[in-house]
Amino acid sequence: MKICYLDCFSGVAGDMLLGALVDAGVDPAHVREEIAKLGLEGVELHFEPCKRSGISGTNLTVEVAHDHSHRSLSKIEEIIGSSGLDEDVKERSIRIFRRLGEVEAAVHQIPIEKVHFHEVGALDAIVDIVGACVGFKALGIEKIYCSPLNLGSGTVKAAHGVMPVPAPATASLVKDVPTYADGPEVELTTPTGAAIVTTLAESFGAMPAMRIESVGYGAGDREFKGRANLTRVLVGEASSAPEATQIHVIEANVDDMSPEWVGYVREKLLEEGALDVTVAPVYMKKDRPGFTISVLARTEDRERLGDLLLTETTTIGIRTHTAERRVLERTSQPVETPHGTVNVKVASENGAVRNAAPEYDDCRRIAREKNVPFKEVWQQAQFAYMSLKTKS
Repeated sequence: MKICYLDCFSGVAGDMLLGALVDAGVDPAHVREEIAKLGLEGVELHFEPCKRSGISGTNLTVEVAHDHSHRSLSKIEEIIGSSGLDEDVKERSIRIFRRLGEVEAAVHQIPIEKVHFHEVGALDAIVDIVGACVGFKALGIEKIYCSPLNLGSGTVKAAHGVMPVPAPATASLVKDVPTYADGPEVELTTPTGAAIVTTLAESFGAMPAMRIESVGYGAGDREFKGRANLTRVLVGEASSAPEATQIHVIEANVDDMSPEWVGYVREKLLEEGALDVTVAPVYMKKDRPGFTISVLARTEDRERLGDLLLTETTTIGIRTHTAERRVLERTSQPVETPHGTVNVKVASENGAVRNAAPEYDDCRRIAREKNVPFKEVWQQAQFAYMSLKTKS
């Protein structure tokens, strides 16, 4: 399966993304031919080779003959929908603009029918969004993955005046997406760029397992000191190795809390969606015995589980860091034992079984019901599974 990874180490804008796709192998002539199907007058696309901090890339400039800075969502959908573009390109492009429209409506607290785009509705933004969808189609991309987004910082001048970075629309678009701010105090991720990647990307985090076939760099107009103002696209075939997913580790040290409370907190964290919770004894300041509570959390659960730690324990602070998690595929295999049916957890990778273990709860239940030793039930279940595996 052909996939691509968007590396937004210097943010992402629509023109940078389209430039990166061309740099990765999309024919500029094909992009121009497809954009011409929109019937937009006075639009010219210029793809020029350039360098940013010593790295070669492609810079896109969209030249328009007239200023059409205000367009309604319905008008943009009409332009795209009535064009001769591929149906997949139409659907993706309209979906991106629809997402932008919903965000703008929420930011300005108006019905979506009354939304009139400014920067994102200009001709060059229509070209950027449709052009990016054309590029993904031309490269045969089936799935898109993206890095955490570098948003930038400071302020940006927009149609409504000077706004903080990220701009309100961008901030809404990147909700529940891993983001950070690093580098110059400028806008690095634009609303158009944010709309494209948050609409089309499968997930945000580390690069998935893939065999890279081509790499492209799309350049921003500015030169930054000590930073390459580029968006990178890596294109290739998904490999068979399991993908690493991004999770968050939340930790708290406590030394003034009853050990009985720890069990309650651990149970509650798991009930609230923690992937795992571990507790380790530690010695703290002045040789006080204490505990380190470590929680594995999904991005969408990080803040909520952090609040729970602060609320339910006596700690006065928590630590959070990002980690990559590689998980084996897990299935359940029922086996018959002399005392009853036990489910066996089977963990595999690329069809090869790596681990197998009887379910504790099943063995515990049967041991109590039949009044037999737990280890006997467990061993019988393990033997039954191995016999079944040998026969297959």
